[in-house]
Parts: sequence; C-alpha cells; structure tokens
Amino acid sequence: MQGGRWPNFAPVALEAGFRSVHALPLRLRGQIIGAVNLFRTDEGAMDTVDVLAGQALADMATIAILQHRSAIESQLLNEQLNFALNSRVLIEQAKGVLSERADIDMEEAFSRLRNYTRNHNVQLVDVAQQVIDRTLHTAALDPPSSTARA
Repeated sequence: MQGGRWPNFAPVALEAGFRSVHALPLRLRGQIIGAVNLFRTDEGAMDTVDVLAGQALADMATIAILQHRSAIESQLLNEQLNFALNSRVLIEQAKGVLSERADIDMEEAFSRLRNYTRNHNVQLVDVAQQVIDRTLHTAALDPPSSTARA
C-alpha cells in the first residue's frame, strides 16, 4: 500500500492500521457497477479461498443493488403512470366543465384549455384543476386563435 499510487489515501489507511487493500468487482453478466474494497491489517495478497469467498459476497451484493435499482425504477414508472392517469382524468373533467359552462363542444373546450396553457406557459393539468375549482373562470380562457390567413 505504500508508494506514490495513492498519495492521499495511503497515509490515512496506514494510520488506521491497514496494510493492504484488495478490490473485487461488483459485476453481473459482464456488467461492472462498482467494486468492493477489502482492507487487511496484514500485508500481502489474499489467498484463493478468500478471493472466492469475497467475490461470492460481491456477486450477491451486485444482485441486491441491481434489484434495488430495478425496484426504484419500477416505483418511479408507476408514479409517472399514476400521475399521467390522474392528469388525464382532471383534463377530461375540465373539458366537461368548460363545455357545459361555455356551451361549447368538448373539442372546442380542449382547444381553449390547450391554447390558454400555451399562451400563458402553464401546465395543462394545473389549468384543468383551476377550471374545476372555479379559480380560473371560463371568460379568462382564450379562444383558439385562427391560424388561417388569406
């Protein structure tokens, strides 16, 4: 562990009583996601049995880490899908409310909601909630601008 390879780490490790460090890869099917570092109080290489046992533990840790990552990704996807579904419900409710209040069809209601969000740089789901809550009045929604020109 002595030498110039780890000039900041080596003195601290020696001070703590460690004399050698061994790194084992956290790997699964050729993918390396990190390493497990094993610190020893005596110098020298690890024997084969210790390397095999250490690698077995590293492999189990890799599986646990990757399963945890997968669970987090699944949870995030579930939350995103749930938000999208709830947002869609709110938007459909707002279309119905606007359609009834302004006496317009659903397509026109959606067009006005979408146009308002674009013109005011706000989220559609937020505008939908405001329409439902009556904090954004029907008269405040901009009718769609005509894009046809002569």
